[in-house]
Amino acid sequence: MVEFKFEYQKLERAAPLNDNQLGDIRFRKILGAARWNALPAAIRARFSKRVEGGASTVYRGYIANTKMNRAGRIFTQIARVIGAPLPLDYDNADAPAIVTVTEDADYKGQFWSRQYGRRHGFPQTIQSSKQFSGPTGLEEYIGPFEALGLGMTLRLAVEDEALAFYNDRYFLRVMGRRLWLPNWLSKLTLRVGHADHGNGWFEFSLELEHPWLGQLMDQRAMFRDGG
Repeated sequence: MVEFKFEYQKLERAAPLNDNQLGDIRFRKILGAARWNALPAAIRARFSKRVEGGASTVYRGYIANTKMNRAGRIFTQIARVIGAPLPLDYDNADAPAIVTVTEDADYKGQFWSRQYGRRHGFPQTIQSSKQFSGPTGLEEYIGPFEALGLGMTLRLAVEDEALAFYNDRYFLRVMGRRLWLPNWLSKLTLRVGHADHGNGWFEFSLELEHPWLGQLMDQRAMFRDGG
C-alpha cells in the first residue's frame, strides 16, 4: 500500500518586485544575474516588461504542431476534470493562437490565458496563474486562487539561450494552504520553453514526459511581439 504524506504550508502574498527604473525584476531575481544575462536581449525584454495591475500584454501567433502518444491523449482527457490544463487537439497545425498575460494586482503575480484554435467548434482556452512565492520562488495554479485547485512549484533554467520552466513538486491548495502531494508524482516531467527566433518571433514549447509512458506531449507554437 502506498503511503501518502501530506505537508501543510500557508500561502502568502508575494512582495511586489516591479521597479520603475528596471522594470519587472521578478524573473531576473529567481534566475540570478549570470543566467539572466545568458538569455537573448529579446527574451529578457519580454520577461522584464513592467505592467500595471490589471493591465495585459497580448501575443498572437499560430500552432506549429502538437504531438501526443496514446497515453498522452488519454491523459489530456482525464485532465479535463481539473479544468483541461493541457491542449486537447493534435491535428490543429497552423490554427491561430493567442496568449494574454495579465498582471494580478492582488497577489503580485500573473494570469496567463492561452487560446488555441480548433478544426471544429470553439477555441480551447487554458487559464492559469503564476505566483512569485513558495520554496522555488515561482508557482503555477489552476483554478480560483482561494478555492480548491492544483498547483506546482517551478524551477527556471537557461538552456541553449532559451528560458525553460520545469515542474518541481505538485500540491493541492485548500483555502489558502498548500497540501503537498507525494514526490513520486513529480516523475511526470513538464517542460515549458521560450526560445527567441528573431524579428519579434518566439517559440513556445510544451513537453510532457513520463519514465514509463514515454513522451506524452510535444507542442510547438509561434508568437510575435505586438502581434
